[in-house]
Amino acid sequence: MASIESVTGPLDADDLGRTLIHEHLRARDESNALQFPHLYDDDSLRAAAVEAAEAAVAAGVKTIGEPTAMLLGRDVRFIESVATEAGLQAIVCTGIYTYDHLPLFWQSRSPDAMAEAFIHDIEQGIQGTDIKAAFLKCAADEPGITANVEKIHRACARASLRTGRPIMAHSRPASNTGPRQVEILLEEGVAPERIQIAHTGDTDDLGYIEGLLDKGVFIGLDRYGIEMYLPTGRRNATTLALLERGYAEQMFIAADSCATLDWFPDETVEILVREGAVKDWTITLVPDQVLPALREGGMTSEQEKTMMEENPKRWLVA
Repeated sequence: MASIESVTGPLDADDLGRTLIHEHLRARDESNALQFPHLYDDDSLRAAAVEAAEAAVAAGVKTIGEPTAMLLGRDVRFIESVATEAGLQAIVCTGIYTYDHLPLFWQSRSPDAMAEAFIHDIEQGIQGTDIKAAFLKCAADEPGITANVEKIHRACARASLRTGRPIMAHSRPASNTGPRQVEILLEEGVAPERIQIAHTGDTDDLGYIEGLLDKGVFIGLDRYGIEMYLPTGRRNATTLALLERGYAEQMFIAADSCATLDWFPDETVEILVREGAVKDWTITLVPDQVLPALREGGMTSEQEKTMMEENPKRWLVA
């Protein structure tokens, strides 16, 4: 079987096991962390990440996709350290996570130049290490497909074509970004089965979702626990409806959890939790609560294995 790059070296694809394809061990504003390190307690952040990783392993998860890209605080040495201590397999990405902003360095350079940087991460290693990217990451959100966002998508596509690595694209169904994201990547020549449109599960509009699935791409039903986008009950109903319609081979389930996230002050987080905007939003939500509920709703063991074990292999291996 083909191998897949992880933070601890190549893995046999058959050894991936149960996989949560979209979980973060730490997410933060990387420029802020560099310029004002006194604002961060590195020991407590690492402890929280180790706790999350160990909890995932205890819940039967063997591998996570860790899609923290540039501008979201990517630090592969940190991920390697946490994963090694916890006994968790972690696969990481290259790419740029932004809804529009790009540093001047990349505003003034072409998609091809950007693609070369991504290819270096895939073929040589990330951030001066020998840890190699297993997939590419791009994003589109409320601003839509801006010129900068399109540049990143096209760069990811060109890097994918050169290396065979698949692409994970953060999307926002409320802004209808998914169809255009797929269109751009297909225009560049990426095969649909190499594309994953993350956060498609933020909507229960089956027409929108099937429009993506019918293109042949994978989708991420991967924000379980973020109730302000769609409550878990409606997410489960959508997942079960899609399974009934035969789409198990194109679906991923995850939570997009962040062991730590610096976007909001503590008091804001407390309000979000108290008001139910997020609920049980942890790396163990899917194995502990979502999968049992889906089984009760009619998901078969074969469908579960397809989504949690087989799909990661098929998406990651060229």
